[in-house]
Amino acid sequence: MPPSSGTPGSPILHSTPASSGGDTPHLEGHFESSVTVRDIVIGLSDGLTVPFALAAGLSGAVNSSRIVVLAGLAEIAAGSIAMGLGGYLAARGDAEHYASEKKREEREVVERMPDEEEEIYEIFEQYSVPRANAAPVLEALKQNPAAWVNFMMRFELGLEEPAPNRAHRSALTIALSYVAGGFVPLLPYMLVNSNRLALQLSIAITLLALALFGALKGKMVGTGWLRSAIQTVVIGGTAAAAAYGLALLLNEHA
Repeated sequence: MPPSSGTPGSPILHSTPASSGGDTPHLEGHFESSVTVRDIVIGLSDGLTVPFALAAGLSGAVNSSRIVVLAGLAEIAAGSIAMGLGGYLAARGDAEHYASEKKREEREVVERMPDEEEEIYEIFEQYSVPRANAAPVLEALKQNPAAWVNFMMRFELGLEEPAPNRAHRSALTIALSYVAGGFVPLLPYMLVNSNRLALQLSIAITLLALALFGALKGKMVGTGWLRSAIQTVVIGGTAAAAAYGLALLLNEHA
């Protein structure tokens, strides 16, 4: 079923011919940007919780909201760079692992063809496909070694080929998401002189941002917006509260 439409970050719609009982084509909506969503989740969730904990901890130790803002901005800058670098290295590692495994498979389909053929049968047996039915597929794959290697990469090893420039996109996505999330809890300190009031506002808008983010994520991936919003608020709120409690504990013993 060829895709009828699709752009990065959007659901992919597949169409099939209409059945004899109607003229409406069957459309399948599949969200195929889970890796990008994962990067956004990593960057945004950390950006919401870590600067919040830092600002909340400092608000009880200093009287100047300016110091809280400057420290928060410094943390956002350092955190976004560190998170982006981590995403880049992780994506590069995935790409290098895939390339290494692909080279090994390319050798094995030539040097150990009987073993690879048996692995094909074992894969189809997992789907209750008899050997007699799998044999024509194996013969077709043997005529196309590149397709055979790709088949083994996906169904034997469970590896998908990383997209080109995946490492750079992952680094940029995580870093920008961290920056976007980090400004949310800092915003009240930029607008209000009272640290106590700014902390109360920061708690409120951080929880609201977590709820909105969770709802949007749930709607995009199809897990339900309400369930995802509650889950994100509970997990993110717990992480932020734990970090805030640790900051208070350190302040008391400083």
